[in-house]
Amino acid sequence: MIEADQIAELGFPRAVAALRAALAEGLDPEAEPARVAVPLGGGEMLVMPSGDAKVAGVKLVGIAPGNPVRGLPRIHGVYVLFDAPTLAPRAILDGAALTSLRTPAVSALGVDLVAPPDARKLVVFGAGPQALGHIEAIRAVRPIDSVRVVGRDPAKVDALIRNFGNVWRGGAEVSGESGFDSSSRLGATSSAGGEPSVSAAGHVSHAGVAGDGLVVEAAGPEAVAGADIVACCTTARGPLFDGKLLRDDAVVVAVGSHEPDAREVDAETVRRCGALVESRVSALREAGDLIQAGVAAGELYTFSELVRGVTPARPRLIKTVGMGWEDLVIAAAVVESLS
Repeated sequence: MIEADQIAELGFPRAVAALRAALAEGLDPEAEPARVAVPLGGGEMLVMPSGDAKVAGVKLVGIAPGNPVRGLPRIHGVYVLFDAPTLAPRAILDGAALTSLRTPAVSALGVDLVAPPDARKLVVFGAGPQALGHIEAIRAVRPIDSVRVVGRDPAKVDALIRNFGNVWRGGAEVSGESGFDSSSRLGATSSAGGEPSVSAAGHVSHAGVAGDGLVVEAAGPEAVAGADIVACCTTARGPLFDGKLLRDDAVVVAVGSHEPDAREVDAETVRRCGALVESRVSALREAGDLIQAGVAAGELYTFSELVRGVTPARPRLIKTVGMGWEDLVIAAAVVESLS
């Protein structure tokens, strides 16, 4: 079993590079098998297969919404990597840790494709593992010097800020959505993907300064008005902020949901920003942010199109739902790095 700390050692720069290379070399996300969701036990089991000529893999993820009140992570999972020609198992990886590296890495690739090179001000919705991962991943591709955190639970936001300098020492400290023990590092229990942010947290008194001078402070949703980049990393079912507040050049990342009836951004944000997606098929099947805004396939642009330079478009909403090919690419990169 490849554990969380071993997966994290790959780091965001190498993870982003692996994703970019896979797309540049011709990987076609549109042809990927669909995610299968099966209601089981206290939630649902997700089955996410993918493969190419060299390797194949499947991620099994259990999502139990009631786990946080039990003091348990909301998400658990395993990933099994196979040799493609023989289908002989090669490795088993911590699935939650893999997701916690993969999801921010995909977002960072999107940011690198569309955000201005000098983007420095980041607003993050959520105070959980994905929020932490997105801060570090986006810092790997842009010179972020200010992070404003918007969270529903002031204690979690406060704990994140007070301990920020001790938590982040490069990519190696990133763990999994279930493997990251936020209670021991941040002094608060956090559900996977962060908490939905529906009210200002401006009364939180602390501001953190990391060793490299990065300033991290609490804010309310109105902070998006001054943001270069907004990252939505929550379990929210409805819009987190008014899209009219966004600057004309702001880039928005939305990763919190893969369900048609859930969204983190409003139709105004979609209309103003346009949408960059992993694949048109998966987006129109699962991306509630886009489905509820009435977006058609012809209005979407894909990561592969931008990586390969086949379109001059630079949409500013990066909406991802998570796909099996991303797990496969990162899992293979992890195994290769350890061999």
